[in-house]
Amino acid sequence: MDGGQTGSAIERGGFLLFLGLVSLALLAVVLPFLTPLLWATLAAIMFQPLYRWFLVRRPEKETQAALASLVVILFAVVLPALWIGSAVVEEAAGLYVAFREGNIDVSTYFQSVFSALPASIQASLDSAGFGDFAEVQARATAFVQASLGLIAQQALAIGGSVFGFVLAFTIALYVGFFLLRDGRAIGDAVLAALPMDRTIADRLALRFLTIVRATIKGSVVVGLVQGALGALTFWIVGIPSVLLLGVIMAIASLLPALGPAIVWAPVGIYLLATGAIWQGALVIVSGVALIGMVDNILRPILVGRDTGIPDWLILVTTLGGIALMGLSGIVVGPLICGLFLAGWGIFAEQKALGSSR
Repeated sequence: MDGGQTGSAIERGGFLLFLGLVSLALLAVVLPFLTPLLWATLAAIMFQPLYRWFLVRRPEKETQAALASLVVILFAVVLPALWIGSAVVEEAAGLYVAFREGNIDVSTYFQSVFSALPASIQASLDSAGFGDFAEVQARATAFVQASLGLIAQQALAIGGSVFGFVLAFTIALYVGFFLLRDGRAIGDAVLAALPMDRTIADRLALRFLTIVRATIKGSVVVGLVQGALGALTFWIVGIPSVLLLGVIMAIASLLPALGPAIVWAPVGIYLLATGAIWQGALVIVSGVALIGMVDNILRPILVGRDTGIPDWLILVTTLGGIALMGLSGIVVGPLICGLFLAGWGIFAEQKALGSSR
């Protein structure tokens, strides 16, 4: 009997080892396309209501509903995003060249603002070492060149591997189609196969979907709206490179408290200091009354319920995710944090339940 149990345990252990090895092998195979697979999954989750809407109008036509949803995603989301991205890269490259050739003099802009300040503030800035316009020019130029140069390098990397980009894009669309059509069945199969209690797996899956939807709708959509409003405001007052500044504002919206104000506030102050009164006033009024209020109005409507993640953790995990994975980290960072909190919360509940018995 003992020998049989030992043999059974060895066989089970060998099978689990096989599962682990083949899972790692599969991960290694799909690793080059992990990013398009991730975005295909996120798109399938976010646009599942659109698929259901088409399916109601075409009952039992799952393939047609998924194809129609994919066409809407392509023309309403993907192609506009690619156009905006190419325009932003072009503006960033132009500014990078202008800074490198000395066509933009930061010290002149700084001196205009500095001269408009009260004498007491000027004296304080002088004592702190911010009155040296040449030093400010050098530091600001180096910072901007480094930032714009990074964007240019990423653009060259994408342009230098056009085949890889097209392949990844095609894979994302292809996988997205099947995830839209068969996503629920695939999800149920994955949950049933997980080596954990089904109720716990269901709770984690619900947490996963909640965080994905909250992150995309509450952060990405709000950021895009704030960036679009900022770009529109800058265009009205005649500020150049409005698309680039709008994208920077959309990214800055992830930062609590300050958010897009780190972009529009310096622009408004500079316009006022250089005599562009109505332009500066419009930027500041738009920033406070319009751009700043979008987060307070839209986020509760779009998210609907709290993710349960503290703001400081959202900030840290978002920035950490971006540093680790690029653009995908905006969603992946908070997602990992939310699953971490949910997993340990369930563990604490199980432990407390076991102690009470």
